[in-house]
Amino acid sequence: MIAGRRVGAGDPPYIVAEIGANHNGDMVLCRRLIEAAAASGADSVKFQSWTKGSLIGRAEYARNTTYNKGVRQPSLEDAVERYQLGEREHREIAAHCARVGVTFFSSCFSPEEVDLLESLATPAYKVASMDVNHLPLLEYIARTRKPVILSTGMATLGEVERAIGVLRKGGSGPIALLHCLSVYPSPPSEISLRTMKTWRVAFDVPVGYSDHSLGTAVSIAAVALGACMIEKHFTVDKTLEGWDHSISADPAEMRALVDGCRAAYEALGSTARVVGAAEVDKRKVFRRRMVARRAMKRGTKLTAADVDFKRPGTGIQPDELAYVVGRAITRDVDVDEELEWSDLG
Repeated sequence: MIAGRRVGAGDPPYIVAEIGANHNGDMVLCRRLIEAAAASGADSVKFQSWTKGSLIGRAEYARNTTYNKGVRQPSLEDAVERYQLGEREHREIAAHCARVGVTFFSSCFSPEEVDLLESLATPAYKVASMDVNHLPLLEYIARTRKPVILSTGMATLGEVERAIGVLRKGGSGPIALLHCLSVYPSPPSEISLRTMKTWRVAFDVPVGYSDHSLGTAVSIAAVALGACMIEKHFTVDKTLEGWDHSISADPAEMRALVDGCRAAYEALGSTARVVGAAEVDKRKVFRRRMVARRAMKRGTKLTAADVDFKRPGTGIQPDELAYVVGRAITRDVDVDEELEWSDLG
């Protein structure tokens, strides 16, 4: 349960618009993103709760490592400093989400950020793929007893098993896994959506998909394969400076993703073969009924060669031919005339 919404098998896919750091430290843009995500039909918006000191070490800043090479962005240190969200921003974001009517939660990267999110009564916690092996952080999150969504990018089966064990031992709430390829953008040929079944069978937890591919096709395919949650980076402008804008869904794509995922879920239906009332009605239009292949006089005993089958399917059916052959007609009939049971002696 996330803010009163059931997430799992048998429920419509839960769609998370991952704003992450796409607010670029601009609260006007941030509010616009929240509003656009809600208007696109997302169930929730997710942020990333970290600071310049909690995410990256000084030596890495000094090396000025670049994320997403080729994407227009400031230096790593400048970007992290600009994009970090303080307590005031967190409270403003949570309040705006409440006003808009969309659920707020966040990925947390340190115990201090867990405490901040707890003070905001966040309904669930996201653990980023990078922290699957951050066991102290997992233990701290588990103490909240809230639901935990764990991404599996870069992680082995054993590492995910260990992470789930730490969370459960620590008393966490229900756990869901997100299948994930931590490559931006993700080539579809490397995503391997069938691994979602492996996660489900191995750990008996709800499984979704964190989508870093371009477009909406892979997310919709994931729902068709049983994903209960889809997380997709979100922006209002793919050309903005920043880490993730270029690989994010814009409002039109998010709307298409939401509609496509929900349609895919509805289309899954049941394993039982059921012919519904609408299709039964269609039989009358699209199936065939018996007609005379030639003109015949009353008393003629019918053979298979004497009859044909044409639309509509409102009379004697083709699979009833055996009950017709050898019976005499009770009236004269013309070529192509429809035959009824009352015409047979």
